[in-house]
Amino acid sequence: MAVETLREAPPAPEPPVPGPLALFLAFGKIGITAFGGGLSGWVMQDMVRKRRWVSEDDFLAGLAMSQALPGVNVVNLAIWIGYRMGGGLSALCSALGIVVPPMIMVSLFALVYEWLARFPGSARAIEGAVAASIGFMIAMGVRVGQRSLHRVATATVMIVVFVGVAFLKLPIVLVVAVLAPISVALAYRREVADAR
Repeated sequence: MAVETLREAPPAPEPPVPGPLALFLAFGKIGITAFGGGLSGWVMQDMVRKRRWVSEDDFLAGLAMSQALPGVNVVNLAIWIGYRMGGGLSALCSALGIVVPPMIMVSLFALVYEWLARFPGSARAIEGAVAASIGFMIAMGVRVGQRSLHRVATATVMIVVFVGVAFLKLPIVLVVAVLAPISVALAYRREVADAR
C-alpha cells in the first residue's frame, strides 16, 4: 500500500519588479480614478493587495514616513514606493504619474464645470464620491490601527497623537516633532530586541 505524502503548495511567484513606465501608468490610474480624497487607501489597495509590488508592512512604513515629511502625503508615498522599486528614475515617474494625469483631468473638468453645475444631480454625485472615499479612508485607518494595537508602545503613541490632535487641538507639527523621535526610538528598540 503506497503511503501518500502531503505536498505543500508551491509559493505564489513573486510579481516582476515594475519599471518606470509601469509605475507611471499605475500611479496615473490611481490618480484619475480615486475621487474625493483617500488616495493613500487607493494606493494601498492597488500596490499591496492587487499588484503585490510592496508588502503591507513596507507600505505602512512608507505611509508613516510620507505623513511625517513636508509635502503632499500621497506624492511622498508615490516617491517612496517608486524609489523602493527602482531608484531615482522610478521615483520621479511615480510622482509624475500621481500628479500629471489628475492635473490634466481636473483642468479639463474645470472647463466644463459651469455647464455641469446646471444639473442638480451633479452635486449629489460629488457628495457620493466624497462619502465613498471617506469610508475607504476609515477602513484603511481601522486596518492600520488593528495592526498597531498589538504592540503596547505603538498603540500608546497612536492614542497620544489622536488625543493631542483631535481633542487638545495641538499643532500637528508640534505633535510630530515630539512623538516621531519617541516612536522611532521605540521601534528601533523593538527591532534590536527581536534580533537577539
